[in-house]
Amino acid sequence: MRAKLTKTILFGVFLSCLSNTTGQTCKRKCGDTLEECSCHATCGSLLNCCADYSQFCLQVSPYSGSMLGGSALMILGVAFRPDERLRCRFKGEIETEGFVDAAGRGHCVSPLLYETGMVPFDVSTDGINFDRSGEYLSVHPSKLDPAFKVTLVNETRWQYYGTQNTAGSLNMTWNSSLIGADKVDVELWGYRETGSDVADLQAAWTYLYSLGRDLPNTGAFSFIPKPSEKPYSNWVLGSIRVSQSTKSEGARDVRGLWSGAHALAWHMEQAFRDDSAAWAKNRCMEWDSLEKMLPNFLDEIIDCPCTLAQARADTGRFHTDYGCDLEKGSVCTYHPSSVHCVRAIQASPKHGSGQQCCYDDTGAQVLTGDSVGGSTPDRAHDWGSPPYRKPPRVPGLSHWLYDVMSFYYCCLWSDHCHVYFSHRPSSGCRTYRPPRAGAVLGDPHFITFDGLNYTFNGKGEYYLVSSPNKTLSVQARTEQVKLKNGTLAKATRLSSVVMKANSSDVIEVRLAERQDHLQVLRNKKTLSFAEQKWMDLHGVFVFSPSPQNVTVMFSSGVGVEVRRQDETMAVTVLLPREFINHTWGLLGHMNSDPSDDLLTSLEEVVPSAHATDEEIFTFGASWNISNETSLFTYDSKYLLDTYHYPPKHDLAFVPTFSLPESPDDPLVADMLKMCYGDGAEFCKHDTLISRSLTLGNATLRAFQSHQALRRDLEPVVSCGWLPTPRNGKKNGTHYLVGNMLSFFCNGDYLFYGSAERTCLDDGTWTGVQPFCIKEDNLGFILGAVGSLSALITLGVMIKLHNRKQERERREKLDQMPIREQTC
Repeated sequence: MRAKLTKTILFGVFLSCLSNTTGQTCKRKCGDTLEECSCHATCGSLLNCCADYSQFCLQVSPYSGSMLGGSALMILGVAFRPDERLRCRFKGEIETEGFVDAAGRGHCVSPLLYETGMVPFDVSTDGINFDRSGEYLSVHPSKLDPAFKVTLVNETRWQYYGTQNTAGSLNMTWNSSLIGADKVDVELWGYRETGSDVADLQAAWTYLYSLGRDLPNTGAFSFIPKPSEKPYSNWVLGSIRVSQSTKSEGARDVRGLWSGAHALAWHMEQAFRDDSAAWAKNRCMEWDSLEKMLPNFLDEIIDCPCTLAQARADTGRFHTDYGCDLEKGSVCTYHPSSVHCVRAIQASPKHGSGQQCCYDDTGAQVLTGDSVGGSTPDRAHDWGSPPYRKPPRVPGLSHWLYDVMSFYYCCLWSDHCHVYFSHRPSSGCRTYRPPRAGAVLGDPHFITFDGLNYTFNGKGEYYLVSSPNKTLSVQARTEQVKLKNGTLAKATRLSSVVMKANSSDVIEVRLAERQDHLQVLRNKKTLSFAEQKWMDLHGVFVFSPSPQNVTVMFSSGVGVEVRRQDETMAVTVLLPREFINHTWGLLGHMNSDPSDDLLTSLEEVVPSAHATDEEIFTFGASWNISNETSLFTYDSKYLLDTYHYPPKHDLAFVPTFSLPESPDDPLVADMLKMCYGDGAEFCKHDTLISRSLTLGNATLRAFQSHQALRRDLEPVVSCGWLPTPRNGKKNGTHYLVGNMLSFFCNGDYLFYGSAERTCLDDGTWTGVQPFCIKEDNLGFILGAVGSLSALITLGVMIKLHNRKQERERREKLDQMPIREQTC
């Protein structure tokens, strides 16, 4: 760690020496390019930083911290005097007290924010002039690295404490080096949302009481909880904070660590410990009454994908729910019988609600109508939603209050899950429509949204997708392929892709110099995923589970997957159906008609059935971008000289359109063994052009992966959920086309209706809904049905008689002479 900091400080000194001949300053100008030097993040690689760049444009470590605050953000590359008092202002409004350590390194302490994402901050050494600036990533409490949290040992024990057979001491641990003090306080803080009306609710994070003060900072603490009394017992949700004991009790925005938000079972009043089930039932019934008064959010959330394959493939709109993850062993505590769950990435527009979808080991959706392990939608999205800060859009905490605490009341602490499921029923998939996928891979080869395959070997920068009506732009950069002997082939590969939707941040993903790595930039500044794999940014989410994989998700539901395989990059663009007839560029005109996919920027169609390589090359060249429309970063002399100053399409570069398979070529025999089946032609082309079996194999694997993705995204017909008849049974819980359900009655109940029902291609069920009736009730029911039929018949006869009288009256009026009237 010390070596890393030394390198960072030396780098800061290096930057400050780059432009020491200029008099221009970066004070309050970070991000700008000045006349004689630069205060932009690209200045380090372009060697044109202003002399004081590192002094005023700050970098911090760690670069991320909990949304709840308390993180000590060390300012890198700047030396402060020990007697200087730092003030840090976040988002231009929230000030916290910073500090300078014994080594002269400045630190800002992050505040409570009620929001996630990149947060700007300014620093002052005199309390007046905030002329240094930087930014850090505010992180959802549950997504924070456990090393930066207070760990509740045996978390299940904490959450059931006070219920039957759960008592004794509770234990917690933390990284003592992160507190920065020999003595600590352990405090309980509670969360509520207060206000007289739903529209006026405010988030309230309140200090309740201390569990221990002036304790040795050993990194561990245990205690035996006592039941709380009013008013403290009114709080049912909260977190534990461990902070420096030099600060006053309950002080806000001081250096410290937080536990995750959790149900405060251990803190509940004595009535909870006396009879937890009865206490929880009362709370469940109170919640039931409240839910009935709140607006319906179920109608505006997106339907679930019909299959597990669809759910995992639709990465632009759905993401793994970490509480039930197939990749991590399917430990689905709250969803038994499920093996994997996903959450809708975007919250619903009006209410900020979320969707959850769970699936069993056959890949079918698990519904609450059939299983307590079914997926449940959320009134408040777990990840929050812009503009955050106000309920119910506060990340994590609003979701706990609206959706999780009620689950504890009704399902975990009492046996009233049916009440919970009546307000949180699983959504089906009848209205779900999978996205369309287009891809570019290998040398490079293109697969349009409508399924047309072609090769375009232009060198330059081009539109992959342009959708002005939907304000989406995805651009690609290609470069010449370098052979193993160092010479350049007459072929190109994808080297970078950049994208923006609406007013979102600009995200660029490019091949990194380090082998098997991708580099990600946000607004021309490098993003690090060393601390966080998931980032909430402006109008976009970015997820990078490994250095070779990056997924970008926009608020419109557009997803872009970037994968590095050896020396090549493969890009997949996923578009919701709303983009039909609204796309242009190298990935075609999405309209289910591949014949017009080779539409040039001049709106001329090159017939794809008989297009020559030269015609396709001309089509591709027409989609070059301009400097005015470019979203790319040009942060090196090579990029400036190769792509920024020259034309965006290199007119001097002419690729090799085809290569013969010579039997004398020693590469051919191994190539033919490797390149067969779907994608074989692309595999052969890339092997021969690059003289590399590795590159050819990477192309083949990328092509086959894309074909598998398209199969997973095939539309599936659902007929919708069918209930089990009362006093009966249902065999089967799958509701897609071709599935059959069978029904039976219990004991001496008589069966009426269809014993078997099959889901048809048109989305309807055969037969009629069954029901079960006791034999001794049959006469009464038939009598009631007979009486009802008689009443209906009588009503119809009266209606017909009235209509006849009205018709006769109108006929008489029509026969009367018309008299002229004057006014």
